Amino acid sequence: MLRVKDYINIDKEILSGNPVFRGTRVPIQTLFDHLEKGIPLDEFLDDFPSVKKDQAIAVIEMASKLLSSKNIEQIYETTA
Repeated sequence: MLRVKDYINIDKEILSGNPVFRGTRVPIQTLFDHLEKGIPLDEFLDDFPSVKKDQAIAVIEMASKLLSSKNIEQIYETTA
């Protein structure tokens, strides 16, 4: 089972509390920005070597589960 805290860190002292890959200062948003631009995962990993492949895949899987949740509207309203 994926546990968010195993892969994502949110700390006010690191990048003003923006979610980052645990053990790095790489924002989670950077992964999705790369993917949105059509940049392959392996290229993202080359650009940010402190992020492990299993971390990136886990974050993508978590996003997929959130977006396919039956409670997506409630989740969105909570975070918006």
